[in-house]
Amino acid sequence: MQTGELYEESYDKLLLSPGAKPAIPPIPGLEENERLFTLRNIPDTDRIKDFIDRHQPQKAAVIGGGFIGIEMAENLARQGIEVTIIETADQIMAPLDFEMAQILHRHLREKGIRLIFKKEVQAFKNKGKQIVLSDGTEIGTDMTFLSIGVRPENELAKTAGLSLGERGGIIVNEYLQTSDEHIYAIGDAIETVHPISGKKGTIPLAGPANRQGRIAADNIMGKKEKYYGTLGTSVVKVFDYTAAATGLNEKTLRGLEVPYEAVHLHPSSHAGYYPGAGPIALKLLFDKGSGKIYGAQAIGREGVDKRIDVIATAIKGGLTVDDLTDLELCYAPPYSSAKDPVNLAGYVASNILAGDLEQIQWHEVDEIIAGGGLLIDVREAKERERGYIKGSVHIPLNELRNRLDELPKGETIYVACQSGQRSYLASRILKNHGFSVKNLDGGWKTYSYAYGLLP
Repeated sequence: MQTGELYEESYDKLLLSPGAKPAIPPIPGLEENERLFTLRNIPDTDRIKDFIDRHQPQKAAVIGGGFIGIEMAENLARQGIEVTIIETADQIMAPLDFEMAQILHRHLREKGIRLIFKKEVQAFKNKGKQIVLSDGTEIGTDMTFLSIGVRPENELAKTAGLSLGERGGIIVNEYLQTSDEHIYAIGDAIETVHPISGKKGTIPLAGPANRQGRIAADNIMGKKEKYYGTLGTSVVKVFDYTAAATGLNEKTLRGLEVPYEAVHLHPSSHAGYYPGAGPIALKLLFDKGSGKIYGAQAIGREGVDKRIDVIATAIKGGLTVDDLTDLELCYAPPYSSAKDPVNLAGYVASNILAGDLEQIQWHEVDEIIAGGGLLIDVREAKERERGYIKGSVHIPLNELRNRLDELPKGETIYVACQSGQRSYLASRILKNHGFSVKNLDGGWKTYSYAYGLLP
């Protein structure tokens, strides 16, 4: 590399770990853009910092709302730069489902980040000072970051005649061997099988890449170690929040036509009576029949990563939602509650498996009410004053038993509260009195996050 000399090197075994490169689409004006950046390595970081120091940009555009884009947006904003994120989808952070991503959308806007969704960049003008969007809108910017994903560095593999996947990833077997048994490949350049879906794909994450390196080294030395696959367990800092996910999300499960159930919870990061406790939004996805865990997502100011780590471990170990109820996890008031959020997720999911709880989801509510369905809000009056679902009827939980005669017995009744706990109690009361009842999963919190209704 230092001299540029070309020579041939023989090998018995060869390990490829070329990584991935930023995806750069053929956008008109891109070649002339003098203020366009991608971020892959330390020299890229130095180039960005040098540009900021020399030119003192006031505005920046980030194209793409994935991990790198969000982290870049935060760091630019902390430099006093006005940041706009442009995303072709209707949300940032593809591993998250929409209602979970909405929590981050709100937080980003609170921090002064402008979000533009469902629009593509059509062209750059004026050497990159103007960005033309698919609806004709033009945005002025002093610098632009392309962060729309990465593509496998596969040129060497392609030249060597190795088999590649549909998206260019190097195909490997369970021992990380390529189509040439003497050549191994690891990292962001390879295509792996997802352990839950069984589908092949590229998941560029550092943790799996490091594990693959150890396994490949063992196999090169004669062992027979298998690579389990990549769950996609990931975490990102978004200003004051942390967002993490593992396994499959709801969008993916729908696309695969896999039957599933979802539960949303809003527990505290640690015991509420100990100072500093904050809310965690936690979503668990599982099979309604077997209790097999498909995935989880969590967002909060603290305690998020360890909950997702526990669930990722549970998935790897083949545990079910019933097993989550019985996990013995660290507890002291500064760190958790006696019933950890992971335990609570298991309790709610187990209630569904046992037939003790029937649910509706946030996206079903408006249609149910429009069709004449009765939704009872069992929160207290002061809570309802801060926001409620339009068309719902207010009957506080402590009044419910005395007002049963107001409710129709020939139809399904829907109940909701702030997070789902009190409405579950209400559903048990109603069921014990012969009513057909379903609970709004995640309550007002999930509904209001999804529709952006919080003040």
